[in-house]
Formats: sequence, C-alpha cells, structure tokens
Amino acid sequence: VQLVESGGGLVQAGGSLRLSCAASGFTFSSFRMSWYRQAPGKERELVARITSAGDSTNYADSVQGRFTISRDNAKNTVSLQMVSLKPEDTAVYYCKRDSGNYWGQGTQVTVSS
Repeated sequence: VQLVESGGGLVQAGGSLRLSCAASGFTFSSFRMSWYRQAPGKERELVARITSAGDSTNYADSVQGRFTISRDNAKNTVSLQMVSLKPEDTAVYYCKRDSGNYWGQGTQVTVSS
C-alpha cells in the first residue's frame, strides 16, 4: 500500500488549495478514504471522509462548507479542495486508507494571515 500526497503550500488567508493523494498497491475502489491533519502541538484530527463509491462524505465542523473531499476511482486518487482558508487550517495534511491504518507521508499547508 502506498499513499502519496501532493498540492500543499503557502497561501494567504482566504485563498484556496487542492490536495491530491495518489494510491497504489490495493483495490482503491473498495476502501473508504480520509484526510486528516495535524497542527504543531496538537493531535491529529479527522478533516473529511468519503465512502468507497464516493456517494457519501462527512466533514469536521471546522471545515464544513469550506472543504470538499472527492475521489476518482478510475485514477486511484482522492482529493481535498480547500477554499476560504484560515490561519488555523495550517497543518500537515495526511491521506489515510481507513482500513488497515495506512497513511501517506503528509503535505504541509501553511495559511498566512
């Protein structure tokens, strides 16, 4: 199992970023996928989750209405579109396969005020 995130960077408050996670080594379309984040000095937290078919999603209250998780099972990718970013969104963002505790290496998102 391999999960590789990309798309992080530095953005001003109010800006947007799109994170992507490329998956390999397993049958991607069979697994629910999630995005988590970890800010300095804080515990890792769930940001968004999507079912294997992509027909249901859920979000942390703190990102509801600003972030959108999606997936392309033909391309084995899961994405996180982030808009109206806030400084408190600054964190390392991780892609996770929900079954079997598989994580990507993370991508840094920094939102300046």
